[in-house]
Amino acid sequence: MTDAFWFTVEYFRQGGWIMLPLVATSVVLWTMIVDRWREFRVLGRADLDTKEIIALASGQGEVPDIPEGHNVGLRVRLVREFLRERSGVARLDRKILGQISLQLGQTLDARLAAIAVLAAVAPLLGLLGTVLGMIETFEVISVFGTGNSRAMASGISIALITTQTGLLVAIPGMLMSNRLNRTAQTLKTNLDETTAVMARHLTEGSQA
Repeated sequence: MTDAFWFTVEYFRQGGWIMLPLVATSVVLWTMIVDRWREFRVLGRADLDTKEIIALASGQGEVPDIPEGHNVGLRVRLVREFLRERSGVARLDRKILGQISLQLGQTLDARLAAIAVLAAVAPLLGLLGTVLGMIETFEVISVFGTGNSRAMASGISIALITTQTGLLVAIPGMLMSNRLNRTAQTLKTNLDETTAVMARHLTEGSQA
């Protein structure tokens, strides 16, 4: 085993049992962050341009091929789902398009609230560890006074290490949460613009 491994083991041992929920929070948090980041990268890629979207909505001009699968951009997903559900009646198709757009918009928000909550929970767990460590320290002082520095060190270690770990988990987690929320908002704006273009050309290209 390397020195780094044993240092990590000792670090977590000194932090006490509160390190277990902190580690679990970090693992779940970053699993969801990576999942959302990868999904947004796929959804944000350039897929269909405005001319292709208009051709698909109005049924005029050259209609491009729509790929299957989940590894496609947001516009492709919107158009693909709409083509599956469309009725051929413009008034009804506009409602169908709006419903599909709403559902896709809701998928963009998936796990973002949970990520924000976990990023906020991490420093609170660290604060809990701080309180537990200070309680342990005061208990030692009440029994042995301030002369037993070795016994006091355990409580101080818990207080400092859990606070440090909570902040190390929370700060990058909050930054990534804000970044993902901004990306989701940008994708929603693009989705709304695409939906508006399609709805307008449905009105022009179909019989209400």
